[in-house]
This record gives sequence, C-alpha cells and structure tokens, in this order.
Amino acid sequence: MDQKTFLCITCYFKGAAFLKACKDAGNRVFLVTSENLQTEDWPWESIDETFYMKEDEKGYWNNNDLVNALAYLMRGNKIDRIIALDDFDVERVALIREEFRIPGMGQTTARHFRDKLAMRMKAREGGINVPAFSSLFNDREVQEFVTATPPPWVVKPRSEASATGIRKILSEKELWEHLHQIGDNRHHYLIEQFLPGDVYHVDALSYEGKNVFGRSSKYLNTPFEVAHAGGIFRTVTLEETAKEHKELQALNQELMRVFGMQHGASHSEYIRSYENDQFYFLETSSRVGGAHIAEMIEAASGLNLWKEWARIENCLLSGTPYKLPVPHHKLAAAIISLSRFEYPDDQSFNDPEIWWRMKKKHHIGFILQGTEPARLLDLLEDYGNRIANEFHAAIDAPERSSH
Repeated sequence: MDQKTFLCITCYFKGAAFLKACKDAGNRVFLVTSENLQTEDWPWESIDETFYMKEDEKGYWNNNDLVNALAYLMRGNKIDRIIALDDFDVERVALIREEFRIPGMGQTTARHFRDKLAMRMKAREGGINVPAFSSLFNDREVQEFVTATPPPWVVKPRSEASATGIRKILSEKELWEHLHQIGDNRHHYLIEQFLPGDVYHVDALSYEGKNVFGRSSKYLNTPFEVAHAGGIFRTVTLEETAKEHKELQALNQELMRVFGMQHGASHSEYIRSYENDQFYFLETSSRVGGAHIAEMIEAASGLNLWKEWARIENCLLSGTPYKLPVPHHKLAAAIISLSRFEYPDDQSFNDPEIWWRMKKKHHIGFILQGTEPARLLDLLEDYGNRIANEFHAAIDAPERSSH
C-alpha cells in the first residue's frame, strides 16, 4: 500500500501524541504551525516536514496565504488527510478540505463545532435543552430577549475557545453599553441566559457516527471562573455507575448525532440547572479537550485520546475497522494553576495518587488517579488551598478574538 500523508495544522503547541501515532502507523506526517512555535518540544522524529505561518499584528494567520501555499505544496505531494489539532484551526481546516476536496468534516458541520450561535441553534432544532439565547444582529430581537429573559446574561464571542472574551452582564443598561463598546464586531457575539448550575464535560471518541468511548467529568472550578475570577482549575471524573454519567453519555450521543459527527474526538460541556435539575447543552468542539483533560482521561481509562483519534483516522484511510482498546475503570482528577514562581517546587505534594506533574514555567498542576471519589475530592480541596496560599498567581482574562 502506498504511504499516506497526514497534514496536521495547529496554531498552538499541542497534539504531540497524535503526530507520534500517525508516524508509528507508517504515514508521512506534515505539520503546519505558527512561526513563533519553532522552538517548542515537538516530536521532531515523528514529523517529516514542518511549515511555518507568520502571524499578523493581532496574532492571526492569513488563510488565503495558507491555501495558496498548500496548493503549491500539493503539486508534488498527495495529501490524504488534513487534521485540525486546535479549536482555532477547525474552520480553516474545513475550508481547506472543501477547497481541495479532501475527505473529512466540511464547513457546514465544522460551523456547528466552532460557532457558538450555530451550535445553539442546531442543538435547539434537534430537541436538546439549551439556555435561552439570542443573536445580536437586530436591536428589536435583542430587546425582546432582554424583556423575556431576566438577568444576569452572558455575552459570548461566537468563535472563541474556552472562556475567552465572555462578559457577564447584570442589567439592561450595562448590556447596551457593552454592545456599544463592541461596535462593528457585535455580529460576532451572542447573548445567553446565565444559568446557575454545575458544569460538566464529556470527552468522547466517535467512529462511524457513534460514540465508542466517553468519560464524564465535573468541573469544580469552571473555565469561566478561572479566567475571570483568577481561580484554580479543578475537574474530576464521575463514577461510571453514577446516574449523571449515564445521563450525560446518552445526551452526548444524541448531540453528536444531531451535529453530524462521524469520526474523531470531541469535548462537550453541559450544565445541570440548580432550578430544575435538568442538563442543558453549553458548547462542543471537534477536538481533544484542553487544560490537560486528555491526561486526566488517560489516568482514568488508560486511553490516550490523541493517540486513539489518530488510530481512527488511520483506520478510515486504510479501510480497516477501528477497535477501541479495552479501557480500565479508575477515577481521576486534575488541578492546574498559574504560579508566581517560574519553576515552582512541588515536592511537598507527594501523595501516592499523583499520576502526573505539570512541568511548565509559571504553572503548577497535577493529575490524580484513584478508586475512591471522596479521597480525590479531599485531595483537590487540600491541594487547592495549599496552591492558593503558596503558589497561585492570576492574570486578566484574555481578549483574543478569532475573527
């Protein structure tokens, strides 16, 4: 069989395990990334060629330049699969697939996994609960939403990742002032009811239109809280016998069906309302979850989501059936914080449940593995207090816009 070529695109440093798994399967691996990421610790032995994109003054790539460069590259190289390793690359990779007629998620489906307005509309059309929301295109419709939906509300960018650019709004006056500040970019945002509740995430693998693997987890500090209140990120997996886990797995399978997900990794977030105890869809993405959630899922299951995603793509390309390895069934938790120290000394954290330690400048974090949920929650509480008192640092929430 001819050697196949994977072109992996990412504007952030991530996906090393995906690149390695592609190469281990006998493929050629090309990487396109930002010029300022040349010195990152990429798995160079697994990358056949690397191409760098220049960023403009706002930190963005010129997609037309990328398409033109790939058109030249493809004169001498047959590209069989194009993979977006980061959320910000999903739409550009869909555009490239459409342009060069390469199999994979196209622009319409990709929009459901990137555009927060499109995904809410699609979920609602599919009968999935979503908090009340509105586009910001028309003043009259905005006013109707404000009249019908009591504050607080959140104004969200339609195409950002995590909690970037989200603003909590407490009054109608504050809303119109904020929309005036957004100005001509207003159509890139939406408004949504702020729904009090517990936030969960489901990390899954899909193959032939079905979720073949999934783990449900609960945020103890949500990405919004961490970004806007300077908190410490904490999340913990649910027991697989738990009622919440079973409900979330069924809901997530239905979401993937409604959104047209056929193959690959996904990270989806849901909120369970304090008012009625029902789950509501918040957002999804067609990629592996960030904030080292992949490592937490690996601690809980023994499966590396990046590696399994690469295996799925390779099976599709080679025409061989994908078989999920047998996972193990443990519990895991993650705690991550910015640190005021460049290289924090974390050796005082020495419990046997520590499965992984974060090694990154101005960060401290751990993945914990265990079998008793109460023990993991106690450790997260203890570690959170110690990190807050001895290491924690906070910065302003990012305002990066992907328009």
